[in-house]
Parts: sequence; C-alpha cells; structure tokens
Amino acid sequence: MLRPAGDFDRSYQQDMSVLRQRWQYGLLFAGLFALFALPYYASATTVSLVNRIGIFIIAVQGLNILTGYTGQISLGQAAFMTVGGYISTLLVGQAGWNFFFALPAAALGAGLVGLLFGLPSLRVKGFYLVMATLSAQFIIPWFTRNVYQGTLNGAQGLNVPVPTFNLPVIAGQCFLGTTFSPELEQCVYRFATPGQFIYITLVVLIFTTIIAHNISRSRLGRALIAIRDNDLAAELLGINLFSYKLRAFFLASVYAGIAGALLAHNLRHINSATVTLVDSILFLGMLVVGGLGTSLGPILGTTLIVMLHELATVLTPIVISLLPQTATGATAALRPLIFGVALMLFLVFEPRGLAHRWQLIKAAWRLRPFSH
Repeated sequence: MLRPAGDFDRSYQQDMSVLRQRWQYGLLFAGLFALFALPYYASATTVSLVNRIGIFIIAVQGLNILTGYTGQISLGQAAFMTVGGYISTLLVGQAGWNFFFALPAAALGAGLVGLLFGLPSLRVKGFYLVMATLSAQFIIPWFTRNVYQGTLNGAQGLNVPVPTFNLPVIAGQCFLGTTFSPELEQCVYRFATPGQFIYITLVVLIFTTIIAHNISRSRLGRALIAIRDNDLAAELLGINLFSYKLRAFFLASVYAGIAGALLAHNLRHINSATVTLVDSILFLGMLVVGGLGTSLGPILGTTLIVMLHELATVLTPIVISLLPQTATGATAALRPLIFGVALMLFLVFEPRGLAHRWQLIKAAWRLRPFSH
C-alpha cells in the first residue's frame, strides 16, 4: 500500500491496522454519530432507506465471502434470507423467544440450510454451480408456500412481532423510553418504528463488518482466496477444498440469515415473495459494482444500487409526463433498466469496482504533486 513519506510501520499490529491516523478515528466516530442520530434530524423515509441499505449490506457481505473471496458464484442468497426470516419469526412469534436470542438462531439455521446447497460445490463449478445454488431460490420459496401451511400460512406468510428489549424497573420507574409491562413486571422498549429499529441494524452491521474484514485477513480468508485464484494449486498446498468451500457457504448463509431476520422484523411481515430471485441477482450486481473480494465493496456497491433505485422512483413521474403512453409500465421497467445500464458500464469501464477506484484515488492523493 502506498503511504505518505515518513509513515512507517514499527510493529505487526501497526502494519495490519485499518485506521492509522487520529483524524481517521475522528472521521469514523463522526460518521457513526451521524448515523445513530439520523432519526432526530432526518425524515422517516430517509431512515427507512438507511435501514434497507444496512440490511442489504449484511447480505452482500456474506455473498462477498462466498463469491468475492472463494470464487463460488451463488444466486441463492435471497432464499437463505427467507430461511432466516421465517426462523426468527417462528421463534419470536410462536415460541416466545426474545428477538436478540432468535437472531443468532436464525443465522445458524440459515447456515445449516446453506450447507446442504453447498454440497455440490466440490463436484461442480462455474455455470453448473450457479444452477445448483439457483435451485435454492425455487425449492425454499416452494417449501414455505406448500409445506406446513398451518404454521407458515402458505403464500400469505406471517406477521412478524416487534422486537423488544427488557430492562428492570429502577426505583419504581422506567427510563430510556421504555414502558412498564405488567405481564413481565419489567420495563419494555419496543423497536416499532424505523427510527427505533435502525439502532439494531447499525449495531449488527458494525459487528458483521468487523467479522467479515477479519475473516479476510485470517487463515480461513487466505485459504478461501487461494481456492479462488487456483483451486488445484490450493489443494496441492494442503487446503481441503471441500471443507473450506462448505465453510464459505455456511458463512454466506449465516450472513443471509441475519439479514433476512432483520428484514422480516423491519417490514413486520414475511412470505415467499419478500425476497426473490431478482434480489439475489441484485445482490450479485451490488457486489460486482462495489468490488469483489474487498471489505469496502459491499458497502459502496449496495449504497449505489439502492440509491439508483430511489433515483428511478424519482424519475418515474418525469418519464410518464414526457411519454404518457408508457404510464403502465414505466414504474416496473425503469428500475431494472437503470440497474442493467449501471452494471454494464461498470463491467466495461470499472470491472474491479468502486473499491478499487477508491484505492487509486487514495494512492494519487498520497503521491501528490507527482504524477507517478
């Protein structure tokens, strides 16, 4: 990595550090403060948008472990989100679990389901692996619609309970916006609005980002990258391909389960159409736009694609006013059109994604005023 003159590493910890300057810590804390304070100065629409971006980033981070680091292309990420959403809904709504205990259980359940669809990864690769993962996108929604209809309510789906957090009563009063629950004899905080739910999304996103970045720098991450670059050479070096590929599928599905549980409780409803094959394709496009195999790629790619979708919503009335004959199909066609054009332009002009371009910009800034 290119660094300014006089910036030397004096220890291994300093060499591996992500934030190297004090101003970087200040900028990070300022950004986090702005995000956590968002409900106090932004509209409900903006808060909902940030919620959705954060949840999708978690799903794309899992896909990045599987596709970006391991080179295993998957079109089933949305299906594993459905698994996580249903598990969390059943545990909270019918088993009476607290959401914060149901969330890791949903992640684990989605990870185990992901292992089943990762089993073909040792025998097939490339296009055939895409087809194997694509099967999850048909099997899992069919299962939720047609099996255990009394429990899963078929195609109509389930209403999802509001996440709550219980606190003890202090001096006979409840604090921090909580209300007293006579049944539990405790103070209960309900994450009922997007402005309240965003705190769960941001906290989980911070943890998943830290874990994903450290995975990429661990022995596991180096093995996954070796498999991506040349699986035959990796096997000759003693890397168990089947074991590490299954670990990648498991981790990707765990992230999908977390994102699915968050999405279900954020929307307050889940069915087989909450996330579909279109979303799996979008997640893969977000990863390509952001940058495969980078920690920053899922964040940049997801944010850009979601903002382009919002741009399509804004442009729809303008297109209808200019072309009234397209009024019936403008809304449905503009989003995929903008996504397709953006993906095509990135594949042609910036195939390594926004994260790579950001690295080049930082290198050019550090080398100023020299051209090389």
